Amino acid sequence: MSRIDKRLQKELLALQNDPPPGMTLNEKSVQNTITQWIVDMEGASGTLYEGEKFQLLFKFSSRYPFDSPQVMFTGDNIPVHPHVYSNGHICLSILTEDWSPALSVQSVCLSIISMLSSCKEKRRPPDNSFYVRTCNKNPKKTNWWYHDDTC
Repeated sequence: MSRIDKRLQKELLALQNDPPPGMTLNEKSVQNTITQWIVDMEGASGTLYEGEKFQLLFKFSSRYPFDSPQVMFTGDNIPVHPHVYSNGHICLSILTEDWSPALSVQSVCLSIISMLSSCKEKRRPPDNSFYVRTCNKNPKKTNWWYHDDTC
């Protein structure tokens, strides 16, 4: 078993046995491959997203954990949030420049839950229309500008 497979297997078990609140691994998503996961997510109670259901797509390259996973919202319900584009791309520094191999799927999930839970107003990023029309399909190829940590 390769190093990446061992690490992913360990993280998969951790997510199955001790998932972050409101998160569950979509078991069907890992039946055929260990390098692409779907995590089902429910908005935390007492937040703007309470009761809403979302899906996160994780894609792992052969360089994981030294290279961050590609993470985005997928499916029919993309949260309306100032750091989430309507195509599912997430503007969150730990997904790109602030990534560390010490981070895990669980820590990414917790960061996304925290980001959504602290939101005070449901709205799209101001450049949503332009970004969605012009961006790469892989959000990791975006040169993000982290300028707003107020939401």
